[in-house]
Amino acid sequence: MQGKSNIIDALNGLLAYELAAMDQYFIHSEMYADWGFNKLYERIAHEFEDEKGHAKKLIERILFLEGTPDMVTREGFKVGTDVPSMLESDLRVEYTVDAKLKEAIALCEKEEDFVTRDMLVELLDDTEMDHAYWLEQQLGLIKRLGIQNYLQSQL
Repeated sequence: MQGKSNIIDALNGLLAYELAAMDQYFIHSEMYADWGFNKLYERIAHEFEDEKGHAKKLIERILFLEGTPDMVTREGFKVGTDVPSMLESDLRVEYTVDAKLKEAIALCEKEEDFVTRDMLVELLDDTEMDHAYWLEQQLGLIKRLGIQNYLQSQL
């Protein structure tokens, strides 16, 4: 099914952020494992899998619309150097993805591509209710407990 080029472009723009988030979660999870923060490793490894699933859905939809997925571009990728900067960097990417998803959803509504819109709404729910919310909680715990107590709880 031939899709509209502006929809395919928007999906590729989202894909660039999802791939960056996926790569970032992957390296951060491995850093947590190396440092012995097993709880953070498990959660961020889960986030990596979620992002991979989001990227897969975007790729499938782009292909269905007879577009070419851009697997090279990464937007927003930034590896942190310690736990707080890693969590902040992950949250920054999630906030950006949230905004880009809302823009793409509005475009899909304008172009009357409701199937793509519905898929993006599912991704938005994951981004807001699971990923960003959990990261906000962790940063809040660091502020309330202090970094040392937080890190101890992640062993």
